[in-house]
Amino acid sequence: MRISYKIQDKFDFGIFLPVFFLILIGLTAIYSSTYNHPTASGNFERQVIWMLIALTGFFVIYFLPGQTFKLLTTPSYIISILLLIVVLVVGKKVYGARSWLVLTGQLGFQPSEIAKIGTIFLLARWLTEGKEDINNIKDIGVALLIGFFPIALILLEPDMGTAIVFSIITLTMIFWSGISLFGLFVVLSPGIVIFASIFGTVTFIFALLFVLIALVFFRRNLFTSATIFVINLASGFFFEFGFGLLKPHQQKRIEAFIDPSADPLGSGYNALQAKVAIGSGGFFGKGFLEGNQTQLRFIPEQWTDFIYCVAGEEFGFIGSVLILILFLILFLKLLNIASSSKNKFNSLVIIGILSTFFIHFAINIGMNVGIAPVIGLPLPFVSYGGSSLLVNMALLGIVANIYRNRKMHA
Repeated sequence: MRISYKIQDKFDFGIFLPVFFLILIGLTAIYSSTYNHPTASGNFERQVIWMLIALTGFFVIYFLPGQTFKLLTTPSYIISILLLIVVLVVGKKVYGARSWLVLTGQLGFQPSEIAKIGTIFLLARWLTEGKEDINNIKDIGVALLIGFFPIALILLEPDMGTAIVFSIITLTMIFWSGISLFGLFVVLSPGIVIFASIFGTVTFIFALLFVLIALVFFRRNLFTSATIFVINLASGFFFEFGFGLLKPHQQKRIEAFIDPSADPLGSGYNALQAKVAIGSGGFFGKGFLEGNQTQLRFIPEQWTDFIYCVAGEEFGFIGSVLILILFLILFLKLLNIASSSKNKFNSLVIIGILSTFFIHFAINIGMNVGIAPVIGLPLPFVSYGGSSLLVNMALLGIVANIYRNRKMHA
């Protein structure tokens, strides 16, 4: 009993076991979606190898000294930025984005995955060291610069989905650091207005009305309120400009999100077929290797962004909900560890990691059920991809390490 208690005191199975089961579900879905596939027959074996490498990396990070992460904050961020610059010059284009650095043959990685770690570390350090009040405009500005510098480089690739992930990481960490409700409103409101403008003039006007009501509620001076309103107004018009800068296939993805049926054989095809696959699974599913949508390959490369609908079709409502429950357990455990941590740096790091997992989860599931645009974000621990799995397990290893050393930093 004592040995068991000591293990649980140092290792939180509540964060490891849900992820381990998600990986197993992912391997099952990858095997099914690549079964007898003419061009993806080796993906299952490669993912198994990456799983073993990722698990090894998890335990290596778990046993690192507790102060390692603070020492790595600046170096990891600088290396991340350099890699993001290098990939713009010599990177390989995949689906229209120059986002991959190829080492040899089929072995490569996405610098943006590594940049998540560096950005989370440096943001956590900046938002904690010598700062009792983060509502200082300078501190918020520098934090936004730390987060949005890699975003600018990622947009040059261009990779809109990953840029959104970095935006959410940055904003979530700033919020968790103790920013006031008004400060959070100032940071978030332009994004809300931009998102509303996607759906047309009416929603854009309603968003501006929301901004006006909020400004009245906060009762700031006239100059401050007018400045914030003008920024939000400009943000709405900026969408039209930004939309024109997107590649044609990216514009079609946004249009398909608004109305997938407008182009059912083109940009809206994957989203419509994914909903068909999930809906056809019923309560218990069609059975392993028995899904029509999956086995007849209605959705191209279903083992990546649309792997959730493989589980939905072959394992039905039960399989779909099981994945959601496992993620929910993971999210609640991460939130609990972050909330109970007395070390602000560690708490912010965990929140950054939680927001990374959550935004991938939310958008990917949303893509599969038709409530989010198709922007190419994999489902963490489930979708096929070596560099993604390796980085996600590294992030989880960081959380496990913080949990192991939590009393040292109390």
